[in-house]
Amino acid sequence: MINKNTTKNISIEKLFPFEGHPFKVQDNEEMNTLIESIQEQGILSPLIVRPKENTEDKYEIVSGHRRFRAAVKAGIKEVPALIVPLDRDAAAIAVVDSNLHREHILPSEKAFAYKLKMEALSRQGKRSDLTSDQLGPKLTVEKISENDSATQVKRYIRLTKLIPHILDMVDEGKIAFTPAVELSYLLPEEQTMLVSEMEYNDCTPNLSQAQRLKALSIQGLFTKEQLSVIMSEEKANQIERVKIPAYRIRKYFPKDYTITQMEETIVKLCEAYHRKRLRDRDSR
Repeated sequence: MINKNTTKNISIEKLFPFEGHPFKVQDNEEMNTLIESIQEQGILSPLIVRPKENTEDKYEIVSGHRRFRAAVKAGIKEVPALIVPLDRDAAAIAVVDSNLHREHILPSEKAFAYKLKMEALSRQGKRSDLTSDQLGPKLTVEKISENDSATQVKRYIRLTKLIPHILDMVDEGKIAFTPAVELSYLLPEEQTMLVSEMEYNDCTPNLSQAQRLKALSIQGLFTKEQLSVIMSEEKANQIERVKIPAYRIRKYFPKDYTITQMEETIVKLCEAYHRKRLRDRDSR
């Protein structure tokens, strides 16, 4: 039984990512650099892990998920780790706190991190019924975030209500943070309808549109017709478009084709047609 911090080499096979880890471990250039560093010098800073409940000699990673992934990719069989006897909630708080200092954090990462920490703090305070809308300023500012206000923390946690497709668009910068918060009040099926409408109109809702969609949803008046009216509004920076209802051309494409794939195919066909016209003209 571990009752104090100990450091030892642990087999990769006995290590597991923290369940519900809110931060993405991406295979990018930074990961490739880390892999090369580990191959040349090994892991210089030990991972922080905790004993995994109801198991023998298995551990859950608290800090060091990127180093763990890099070690796996580098073919390392064992890694140095500091074993800390933390319970689930204390570990969740440590997971969040050890990552919030990073320079680049995606909105979705911060959203799920704040939610994870809020739930852990709520259980520690014996409040299983606490929600993001009930967070007090003291709990938020002093314990959940050192940089974001109580209101901002609540707004980030709202993003966890978005369906994955829309949340990805927020991470990619296609939908701004403030409209995204408003869209989080839409029901999942309403958000799915919105995705189809965004693809059809090739646009995203601005703040005014998102607020009106939220109002319709709360009032129980959200319909596909109302959605289409709002999303088809011309914006000042909106470019001229050719709109063809999907039902008119769907039969010409494989059933699993998305709107984007259909559009790309149509553009390629137009390019081929244009080249043919040029050839026909030159041959006259």
